[in-house]
Parts: sequence; C-alpha cells; structure tokens
Amino acid sequence: MLLAVDIGNTNIVFGCTDDNGEILISERISTNHSATSAEYAVLIKSIFEINNLSMADITDCVMSSVVPSVTGTVKEAVRKLFGIDVMVVGPGVKTGLNIIIDNPAQLGSDQAVDAVAGINQYPVPQIIIDMGTATTVSVIDRNKNYIGGLIIAGMATATSSLTSKTAQLPKINFEAPSKIIGTNTTDCMKSGAVYSNACALDGIIERIEEELGEKCTVIATGGLSELVVPLCRNDIILDGSLLIKGLNIIYRKNKRRSI
Repeated sequence: MLLAVDIGNTNIVFGCTDDNGEILISERISTNHSATSAEYAVLIKSIFEINNLSMADITDCVMSSVVPSVTGTVKEAVRKLFGIDVMVVGPGVKTGLNIIIDNPAQLGSDQAVDAVAGINQYPVPQIIIDMGTATTVSVIDRNKNYIGGLIIAGMATATSSLTSKTAQLPKINFEAPSKIIGTNTTDCMKSGAVYSNACALDGIIERIEEELGEKCTVIATGGLSELVVPLCRNDIILDGSLLIKGLNIIYRKNKRRSI
C-alpha cells in the first residue's frame, strides 16, 4: 500500500492507495511548522487508527511539499512509523509533464502533481484550480503541455488580512450565504469572500479560454473548492483527490524506472 503525502502551507493531506491506484483514505490535518517528527508521527498513527487501516500494510511513500521547513520533519515521522524512505517530488523525480514556462524549476510541486493527475484523468485542454493558502490556476494545452497559469491570494488568506487590518470586522467561518446581499456585517463578509472568489474564477476561466481560442475542461481541488465551485457559472469538475491521484501516478512511473 502506498502512502501519499501533500504538504501545503495550511494543511497536510495524507492518502493511501492500493496496488491498483484506488484511494482507500484521504485525510487532512493542519500544517504545524513547529511540530516535531514525533508529534507528526502521533497524528499519522491516529489517522490509520480512525480509518481501521494497518500501518504494516504501508510499503512505500511519496510526498510533495511547498513547505521546505516541514518536509524533513514529516519524512522523519514516516521513517519512525514505517521504516521506509520517502520519494519527494522534485529534481530527479520524473513526472512525465512537459513544462513550457520561463523557468520550469519555479513551478510548485503541488501544481505539477495536479497537472499530472489532470492529463491522466480528464480531456485536454485544461484549467486546473487548486484553492489553498493561495489559489493557483494551471493551464494545460491540447498537447498536454503545461503552459502557465495564475497565482491568486487564497480566500482564507485574503479574509485574514482584511480582519487583521480593520478595527471592526470580525473573524468569520466560511459558508455559503443564503443570498448575495448581506444584511449584517458577518453575512456581508461571508458573501463578499465566497462570491468574489466564484466570480473571479468565472472571469479567469472565460479569459483563459478566450486567449487559447477553445473551451477547456476545468477541474477544481483544494480545501475551499467545494464551497466556492457550486456558486460558479462555468462547468467545473470537483476532484478533491486530484493530488493523491497525481502522487500515485508519479510514484508508479518512477518505481517502474527503478526496476
């Protein structure tokens, strides 16, 4: 069984896949920059226990990370628990993705992993939206080339900045408002956060398709996508397991090369 780990600035996603690539579990915990490897090991062990999975079944691990300071800590936690090395997506790991941007090394590993899953699962050309601490938009052309994208302040990041820089605006929980016109401060903020992101995604999709000159398959993933995407007017596929799928594909590709 393969353990797939994606370390983001806000959350870490742990997934397990069987030998056929079927996803058995997918769980999310908060990224703790100060946690030790032992603390992460306890959290990982808990994930297995609550899902009734045996840790003895884990034979391999693959990881993507955009938080270098946490990467080594989680790798060590995996070693403590399973006694195995971790394949980290980066230099030396083949993704099979043709990246056509000014500096391919600048592409985040999470975006590369999303794109690998996208081109293996859905028709091209594609627009892949990943809503995390930042909202990233990746564009794949009809030849399955990664040609660029956009980086936008994430919904939680932007709202946190708003509340920290204003005296009277409260912290809010994200949920879909019953109507767009709010009648109190909290509802106005919720509506503003959710609908501004939905409208932004709609506008970005339309402009990308205009620039490409053709319609795209649009896929969305990430923690807040399930809240925002239903409010968009474009057809968008929700795939919360996109990163786990991509990590599985990349691991299998590299494992075959090493045999």
